[in-house]
Amino acid sequence: MTDAPNPPGDTRAGAAFIGDFLERAGLPYRRIAPQEAMPNLLAATRFTRPGPHLVLNGHIDVFPAGDRARWTHGPLSGAIVDGRLHGLGTVDMKCGTTASIFTYAHLSGLADELRGRLTLTLVSDEETGGRWGSGYLVGHHGDEVLGDCVLNGEPSSPYTIRFGEKAMFWLKLSIRTPGGHSAYPHVSKSANRIAAALIRDLESLEALVPATPEKVARALGGPDVRAGAERGLGVGAAELLQRVTLNIGVMQGGVKVNMLPAACEIEADVRLPVGVDRDDVRRAIERIVARYPEAAASARPPSSRWVAPTAASGARPAPPPTCTAAPPRAWARPTNRSRSTSSSTWCAPTPSPPSTT
Repeated sequence: MTDAPNPPGDTRAGAAFIGDFLERAGLPYRRIAPQEAMPNLLAATRFTRPGPHLVLNGHIDVFPAGDRARWTHGPLSGAIVDGRLHGLGTVDMKCGTTASIFTYAHLSGLADELRGRLTLTLVSDEETGGRWGSGYLVGHHGDEVLGDCVLNGEPSSPYTIRFGEKAMFWLKLSIRTPGGHSAYPHVSKSANRIAAALIRDLESLEALVPATPEKVARALGGPDVRAGAERGLGVGAAELLQRVTLNIGVMQGGVKVNMLPAACEIEADVRLPVGVDRDDVRRAIERIVARYPEAAASARPPSSRWVAPTAASGARPAPPPTCTAAPPRAWARPTNRSRSTSSSTWCAPTPSPPSTT
């Protein structure tokens, strides 16, 4: 298996492997790399007859492996054990990306049978927000990569149909104090202790109550939806669908056990469900940080907005609809442009019962 952890985000080996496959299959593609170590691959096929534009999207980068000694099978082993493939990014999302590549290769050969356009977009900067990946392609090559529908093979569950996503509100906090020797705590506050108190206060964000639209609340509140979420995502998932969540993903402070830390850095990931206004979250964070004069905050609030979906038919799908806790992607191009105060995006038309359309 190729190694493409992000950070740092160097996906050149993975992109070269995919590029070699496309070349051997006789499928032209372009390499678009606003950052040399983060290339994106773009391939397109126009069929003979006019029709809709389908975009296939997947990402090449994966999470870092962490402590490799804790892996039962090596993160790059590709080991198949008891019918399961093991390795870093197997689920998120080498399998899904591979499926898109094979789909593109197969459909590209059916020019006489299909209509419209088919585009394959393989991006390198998904795990850290997509600035140099999907975001770059949409911003600089939108006429090529924005279609009538996008299919993305991100890991999900067969037990629900996802019609929306939570938004990411990423936060960085820096605490600075004079520091000193731990035998003399009267000379300086500890940056780490301030950070600990600040984290406890940030937990109050999880008490924010979303103004959930009626149709969303009705869709997520059904017993079949809750059961599907629990079955597909694990016990406890149903309770989180309409809740703000906070994760302190990074905390770094101190250099020695007997020194008062002079600096501490925190990175937090806040997920916002449909019905939570990003500005309300920002103001709540500002009030919390203001209690700590030693702290400074910088935030990357979500740029997406909630858009009501359009019903595709009057028939209810077999799996119940639900929202996911994953962040929104840059590919949404909804037909309904009605606005809401929420920062999450309903990005896919969803079949609904007649009473809810």
